[in-house]
Amino acid sequence: MYAIIETGGKQYTVEAGDKLRVEKLDAKEGDVVTFDKVVFVSGDEPKVGTPYVEGAKVEAKVLAQAKAKKVIVYKYKSKKNERKKNGHRQPYTLVEISGIN
Repeated sequence: MYAIIETGGKQYTVEAGDKLRVEKLDAKEGDVVTFDKVVFVSGDEPKVGTPYVEGAKVEAKVLAQAKAKKVIVYKYKSKKNERKKNGHRQPYTLVEISGIN
């Protein structure tokens, strides 16, 4: 059984036991978070939401709050001696899906 959830403006296909990185959530390590925005649930009788499936929830445990690898942003304009270098590390939350209800 799998489900499609929406969080942080993105959609993820999840199954019980999956580990995935989502946009930073306001939760501490070890907390249990619930995703209410379930778009699709598979099973004997698949359910498609309009836009979300009523009563469907996906529970997950927060494993870590971390930052991704650094991405370098380099802006350059030729013949103008104009250069700008920036670095960025996107924060994320690592969660493990514990169940689909």
